[in-house]
Amino acid sequence: MLAASRALGAVVGGVLAAGAAVAAYATAIEPRAFRIRTETLPILPAGARPITVLHLADIHLAPWQEAKLDWLQGLATVEPDLVVNTGDSLGHRDALPVLADALEVFRGVPGFFVHGSNDVYGPEMKNPLRYFGGPSQLGRDAPAERLDTAGLERAFEDLGWLDLNNAARAVEVRGTTVAGFGVSDAHRGWDRLDETEAALSRMRKSLGDAPRVTLGVTHSPYRRILDAFVDLGADAILAGHTHGGQVRVPGGHAIVTNCDVPRAQASGLSRWSHEGRSAPLTVSQGIGASIFAPFRLGTPPEAVVVSLVPRAIG
Repeated sequence: MLAASRALGAVVGGVLAAGAAVAAYATAIEPRAFRIRTETLPILPAGARPITVLHLADIHLAPWQEAKLDWLQGLATVEPDLVVNTGDSLGHRDALPVLADALEVFRGVPGFFVHGSNDVYGPEMKNPLRYFGGPSQLGRDAPAERLDTAGLERAFEDLGWLDLNNAARAVEVRGTTVAGFGVSDAHRGWDRLDETEAALSRMRKSLGDAPRVTLGVTHSPYRRILDAFVDLGADAILAGHTHGGQVRVPGGHAIVTNCDVPRAQASGLSRWSHEGRSAPLTVSQGIGASIFAPFRLGTPPEAVVVSLVPRAIG
């Protein structure tokens, strides 16, 4: 009996030690294991010069996160031709000046941006187990602290980035017209697809028949948004929000996505199809997480470098 008790104690101790090691890794190591994921999309007009797109998502910046700031500034070495920010850049009420300073390295590089809810409201303490019941809801997650969204927009626009929140804009990059359209955070129901469609129609009329590439940009990759983007003729779709599940079994899919995108498409490059049409979909795992849930397991923080190249002839 004594030997059995000792054996059981050893097993319990081993489990507790393993759990503590995993928790330490998920909170102290992986959240700082920043990486760059690279993808190549053959979607440019024939003969176009390649375009390097830097996709930033879910920075969730707090002003004391120096390692994240240093890495973010170091992304300038990618030498992007276009920056696409899919939202949730702020993670604290005092983050804006620090974020704006870090992003100065991209001044003069054209870009697009949309908002996530954490560009409007500050983070809140939540029970992470609630996400197993489905996407968080506005009614039960009523945000309290309002952030300086207007200041964030001014900072991005000062860099030369264009606002795609329920809008459509175009910019010339390396001789190719890049048309972008997007929505504000669908997770909060702030998307206005009718406004986006109208803006896209006006933009296409003004651009005429000139060769171009069209990017759909959203923070939250809800199915209704992805379906609409494919219908509206996106050549590629960029999204964030999911954090890749934030916790996932190594080698497996996300456990939760906090939206209705299939778990197998919660991060990485896949293809989204709707009514006979399709477009590549790249969902970033994001760079940060809420200060009240500062952990990652199996989903290291990332920026995505998307190389746009000409379509194969034939």
